[in-house]
Formats: sequence, structure tokens, C-alpha cells
Amino acid sequence: MREVKSKFDILRQKIYIIIYGANTFAGRLFDLILLGVILLSVLLVMLESVERLDAQYHDFIIISEWIITIFFTIEYILRIFSNRKPWSYIFSFYGIVDLISILPMYLSFIIPGSRMLSVIRALRLLRLFGILNLVHFTGQESKLKLAIKASRTKIIVFVYFILIVSILLGSIMYVVEGKESGFTSIPTSIYWCIVTLTTVGYGDIAPVTTLGQIIASFIMIMGYGIIAVPTGIVTAEFSNMKNNIKPNDGKKCVSCKSEVVKDASFCHHCGEKIRNA
Repeated sequence: MREVKSKFDILRQKIYIIIYGANTFAGRLFDLILLGVILLSVLLVMLESVERLDAQYHDFIIISEWIITIFFTIEYILRIFSNRKPWSYIFSFYGIVDLISILPMYLSFIIPGSRMLSVIRALRLLRLFGILNLVHFTGQESKLKLAIKASRTKIIVFVYFILIVSILLGSIMYVVEGKESGFTSIPTSIYWCIVTLTTVGYGDIAPVTTLGQIIASFIMIMGYGIIAVPTGIVTAEFSNMKNNIKPNDGKKCVSCKSEVVKDASFCHHCGEKIRNA
């Protein structure tokens, strides 16, 4: 016998389709309006930081930010209300971002100036990929995440090596240059080494002695090679994935429409179980 849904369940289902469904007209319209409001919110925070504009339109900006915050708060509550698994949304990446995006305005009552943190709402613009159903970009994003994940051990080892090199070279520069040249302590010298090694070069500290300048030149040259290593590691993994992983006869995940990896039991993007035809 077919189960009869209550008015409450029907209402929750309708809200879910509008808020989460990007395949319906109402859902797509809601998502596009949401993106527009997010952009407006970020723009208002940026304008508030301009003293001349803030002095002239302060009240208008604050009222607008509160209206947007209330809108986001209602949207967040409706997302929890309409979701059959509310905790999965609350602790998901987007759920945490949605919560953090509305907190700064409320925290401004307790912590002055925290309202500026509302600019974190820009992270919500990542929903654009899902809203416009950009399968190609979504698939590339997933492959990039897998490549970074596969490279993390090599990158951690590399960063650890760089940390040791920075400590050793920074300590040597402290001994060679001394406090007279601005290398007042080993931590300060390590800071200089990291700034030089990454080719940032603030110029607040510079070697004066001939030996110090020779060491600095060596660090600068080494820095160019070091910058390329993490990029090369991730690129190599990305290339291996592209060459070795093939789509499963063009089959796509029913849930997120991403290409399914060959012989996979679950979608590598959303985790949905793959249904065989």
C-alpha cells in the first residue's frame, strides 16, 4: 500500500527541491539569487573597509548586511529543516561554511570589528560548480583533489626537508653576520632564510659580509628550484591519473553526474554507491 505523506513531509520535500535541487526551475532560480546575494554581501564588506564610503553610507551598509545575514540565517535553518540527514549537512564542508558566514554579524555584538570576517561568505561562491552543473569542471576538481591527496606524503617530506635546511642555513647566517647586520637571533635568521628561500625578499634584513652574501646568493638560487618541486610532484600525480584512470564506458554518477572511475564501487566525488546498469 502506498504511503500517504503528511502536509509536513510535503512541505519539507518542496523546500528541499527548491534549496538543494539545481535541476528544477525554482531550484536554479533560488541558487542564482543566492549567488547574487553572496556577491552583494562580499561587496558591502569591501566597501565598508573604505573609510570615505563607510562615513557616507555607514547606516545603509550596516542595515543591508543585517538583512543579508537574516536571509542567510533563514536559508541555513531551512537547509537543516528540509534535509532528511541534517547532521550530514551541518558537518559537511558547505554546512560549516554556511554557518561561519552568518556568525560574524552576530559576534559583532561581543567582538567589535568581527563583522569584517563576513567576507568569508565568498567561499559560498564555490556552489557555482554544482548550481550550473558544470560536470567537466567538477570532474577536473575531483582529479586535482585526488592528485594532491596522492602527493601529500611526498610534499610533507619535502616541506620537512626545507624546514631543516632553513634551520641550518639560518643558524649559519646568525654566526656569520651577527647582531650588527640585523641577524639578532637564530629565529630571526631562520625567518630571513625562509623569506629568501621562497624568493619573497622583504629586504628588512640583508647580509653585509662577503661570506654572508655568498651564502645568500646560494639560498636565492636554490629557492628557484625549490619552488618548482611541489608543483612538479602534483603535476606528475595528475598526469599519472590522467593516463592510468579511464572512465567506465562513459558512465556517470547518478547523484553528482561526475565521470565514474573504472571498476569503482563508489563515486570518487560524492561517495554515492555506483549502480550497475
